[in-house]
Amino acid sequence: MIVKHLEEIIGANDDIDTPTWNSRRLLLKKENMGFSLHDTVIKAGTETFIWYKNHVEAVYCIEGEGEIEVIGGETYRIKPGMMYALDGHEKHYLRAKSDMRMVCVFNPPLTGREVHDEEGVYPLLQE
Repeated sequence: MIVKHLEEIIGANDDIDTPTWNSRRLLLKKENMGFSLHDTVIKAGTETFIWYKNHVEAVYCIEGEGEIEVIGGETYRIKPGMMYALDGHEKHYLRAKSDMRMVCVFNPPLTGREVHDEEGVYPLLQE
């Protein structure tokens, strides 16, 4: 059984902070669950271009408001209780009107060190 507490991750090695988001990585590839689980804050007033070329992601908003714009598609309002799943490797913009707290699940699981490259992609990393 795996038990972790968010307060143990904040400020530690599995707390990844960038100019537009802060990802507290709760479950990673090394836990052998087949997915990774993240508590992520998208920072207010930011826009992030993302393309999960190598992963699928499900996101559930628990705090804040913003929007996701799918390139060549629709724009969806994000608010608490909204879930979206990037099951087609959609290129998108993620915009936060206020700090948005999101629960994110990735497959394949992240190792914990990933950040978006110049194409908005998380590379496939080995531990």
